[in-house]
Amino acid sequence: MQHNDPSTRGKAIEELFEQHGEKLFAFLRMHTLSREDAEDILVETFTAALTEIKFAHLCESEQTAWLWRVARNKVVDEFRRANVRRKALLEQMDEPVSSDETHDPEQMALRQDEAREVHEMLQHLSAQQQEVLRLRFGYGLQCREIALILGKRENTVRVMLSRAMNLLRQLYSHPSSTSR
Repeated sequence: MQHNDPSTRGKAIEELFEQHGEKLFAFLRMHTLSREDAEDILVETFTAALTEIKFAHLCESEQTAWLWRVARNKVVDEFRRANVRRKALLEQMDEPVSSDETHDPEQMALRQDEAREVHEMLQHLSAQQQEVLRLRFGYGLQCREIALILGKRENTVRVMLSRAMNLLRQLYSHPSSTSR
């Protein structure tokens, strides 16, 4: 997706926004204090892509990774400015629920118990393992994209993902090991 003409470049950015804007916004919303902050960072991320001349010369997967890396760095900058650290709770993630489940108290209670159990298991992982899992399964990114975002080698991301999944399997098969 190489575009040198500013109007063509703008159209290309618009297409990327259509493809990735919603997932990036969900990521930003989960890591910022307000919807407005997430919107601002999303706009700043795509504005940075528009103004970065080298961006147009990247292939599409590199552009996607670049957008994620910039968004992630802007979140980190925001945390530093605000001097605030907070964890995104698993319950904040949007999860589609069928309409009949939403009104069934037993199903709701079971889902809450499952979410609590998964959240407890995730606490046994390092912050970086949690982030790799979130990027892979929460946002559907491939290992090569995650590697570009985190500035790591693809094999390193694969190993981190594998180890995190193995630990979760171990915790799941031995639930007593999750209690602290």
